[in-house]
Amino acid sequence: MDREQAREAERDAILAATVPVADGIAATFGPLCEVVLHDYRRPEGSVVAVAGSVTGRTVGGAMSEIGLRVLARGDEAADELNYLTRTGDGTLVKSSTMVLRDSTGAVFGALCVNVDVTAVGQAHALLGSLAGLGAAPEEPPTTTFGDDIDSVVGAIVDAHRPRRNGGWAQLGREERLRLFRDLDARGVFAVRRAVEQVAGRLGISRASAYSYLSQSRTTTDPTDTGGPA
Repeated sequence: MDREQAREAERDAILAATVPVADGIAATFGPLCEVVLHDYRRPEGSVVAVAGSVTGRTVGGAMSEIGLRVLARGDEAADELNYLTRTGDGTLVKSSTMVLRDSTGAVFGALCVNVDVTAVGQAHALLGSLAGLGAAPEEPPTTTFGDDIDSVVGAIVDAHRPRRNGGWAQLGREERLRLFRDLDARGVFAVRRAVEQVAGRLGISRASAYSYLSQSRTTTDPTDTGGPA
């Protein structure tokens, strides 16, 4: 067995050992908890195990927007803990994403815990209103959780759609470069055929899309002042 084969075998073993951990977490927290195990080596079908059901994920399903963002950070990715999001059907979810690393420190997967806190959020809003505590907390972003990677990529792209008349057709060169730079940072182009999908949504040729992607990776955003994000 060569070094790469040994590395892949190690990753497979870590994933296998994590499956009962996922089952144990879901069993401990009950029916409002879902634990999803991801193998980032195949973004289009990264879900290798699911315990519980909150987001409707199934084995063989695709990565979410959050997973793609973690994937884009590569080995610099860090755990994302206790963040709130909403599913497409309005379920309020409290989540944690913990990256998995092999013995070299390379990120290759993640263990994600999702807890349905919709009822808790509703109770909090009601009690806050009764107590006169002012405005409700900021609405968490809606995240696309889907077994179809195309729907995930499509949702990320559509979130950037210009609101002015003309839509995508009104984007200038710098705006398109900024769009491709942002999509790249979100891990979109780690997905097979994503360039073609983005090209179709923007109404440009595949060659143009590849050109914008290449340029976005070699030029600096003129609006980026280098300040804190």
